[in-house]
Amino acid sequence: MPATPSQQGVDDVSERTQQNRSAGDQSPATKSGRRLAAQLAAKKAADAKRRRQAWAGGLAGVAVMALLIGGFVWIDRNRSDDKPANQAGATPSAAAPAADAPTAPPAPQLPEGSDPALGSKPTVAKGTGDLKKLAVTPLIKGKGAAVQKGQTITTNYVGVFFKDGKEFDSSWSSGQPATFPIGVGQVIPGWDQGLVGVTVGSRVQLDIPGELAYGNDEAAAGGRPTGPLRFVVDVLAAQ
Repeated sequence: MPATPSQQGVDDVSERTQQNRSAGDQSPATKSGRRLAAQLAAKKAADAKRRRQAWAGGLAGVAVMALLIGGFVWIDRNRSDDKPANQAGATPSAAAPAADAPTAPPAPQLPEGSDPALGSKPTVAKGTGDLKKLAVTPLIKGKGAAVQKGQTITTNYVGVFFKDGKEFDSSWSSGQPATFPIGVGQVIPGWDQGLVGVTVGSRVQLDIPGELAYGNDEAAAGGRPTGPLRFVVDVLAAQ
């Protein structure tokens, strides 16, 4: 049965309403809102990505700095370990001499007005020829009184073998002059005979045959030098 005009009008209105609703969904205002929402979402995503990158970059920078600081500490530590213990810290003071370092013997006390050469050890050469008797040779003439028999004298001396000049004894080695009575048998005959009459402050050379020294028999000498000997003696005092 065909619809009535009234019913047809209602249907037309309903159809237009539905069409309008469908058309309203595609309006410019709705499209603009959707584009804005999409742009906001993209901006938020970009901001979040930048924040994540910034955090990652910051963490990487912190890690690099930590590695660099650790490297510097390790290098400085190695350099410190390489230093001798006595160089760590403040600037070291001048090194003290070793306790066992050899020290020069003290200079002898010389008689007043004597030759300064008496302050140094003499060089003694070997003798020549065949020594038969005592020979006293002045090397430096002293200005003091002559040594008398029975006095106690103070001397520096060097003793060598007459034939080869090899040193066997010297007061200079210990830095202590020798003191003894003279002319009374306390020393070898060559000294007793050769030094009496020598003036204080003198240096003399004594060439002494074995008979006036320690003899010529090594077995009987008890380790003392045998054969002809040469001494250079400085007379420093006599009392």
